[in-house]
Amino acid sequence: MINFNNIILKLILFLFLGVNSFFTFAQNAPQKTSDKTEVQPPQCIYGQNQQVGKFYAVRGINLYCEIYGEGPPLLFIHGNGGSIKSFEKQIPYFASKYKVIIADSRAQGRSADLSDSLSYEMMADDFAELLNQLNIDSANIIGWSDGGINGLLLAIRHPEKVKMLAITGANITPDTTAIFPNDFNGMCNTVNTLKDKTNKTDQEKTDYKLNKLMCEQPNIPLSDLQKIAIPTLVIAGDHDLIRLNHTLLIHQNIKNAFLWILPNSGHATLKQYPEEFNQKVDAFLSKNLIAQ
Repeated sequence: MINFNNIILKLILFLFLGVNSFFTFAQNAPQKTSDKTEVQPPQCIYGQNQQVGKFYAVRGINLYCEIYGEGPPLLFIHGNGGSIKSFEKQIPYFASKYKVIIADSRAQGRSADLSDSLSYEMMADDFAELLNQLNIDSANIIGWSDGGINGLLLAIRHPEKVKMLAITGANITPDTTAIFPNDFNGMCNTVNTLKDKTNKTDQEKTDYKLNKLMCEQPNIPLSDLQKIAIPTLVIAGDHDLIRLNHTLLIHQNIKNAFLWILPNSGHATLKQYPEEFNQKVDAFLSKNLIAQ
């Protein structure tokens, strides 16, 4: 006599194992892929981009520089202790229409300088020579903080090299009439701490030299500012570490100068408001502001 109950149970078991095997195979089977493999481009690290970076023998040091884009030459100069990476929010925007040139300033970034002396004049002369080596007769300049000081000195010492100038957070004297006391005294305290220390590390030697630079320089007389004839955009934050009256003094002593004070901004105007900064400075360099 046929046992239908056993047959039904075996049939159910067979179906269950078959379906389970099918799903196991489906999960382990190779997945069909597109013939086109999407390759994500490596993220560009500004200041370490070997494809566009190069060292230039400039006035006794190897000055590291990166160049992006095509068009009218535009030189960026970073602030004290900064590097090419300081302008990571500006490079993509301006490289779409300019030949963007950015170097690590002397004794900063990858531009090593083991000598004891350092001045803004030395750095300004470095940039003039860099432009010579790049076969660039003149360029627009954007300088932040110490880079703004270098921009002013470039326009004073090498006026033929500068077409238009935009500076943010620059000063022309090293004292509390230009820089708020807490900030200025902090720089000088670092100098005093490291001054007599023996066996300084390489980093401490650099920190000492860069802070000493800010405590003793720049010393740009108003008569030199008055020599600048090119269009100049003077920028600062309304809560900048540079006193507003000092920024106004710079603006008032450059013949063809425009003034832009960013509300609710500190010293890092181009980092706090990158889109507005880029658009406004670009409009200035395109002479749209002058036309207004």
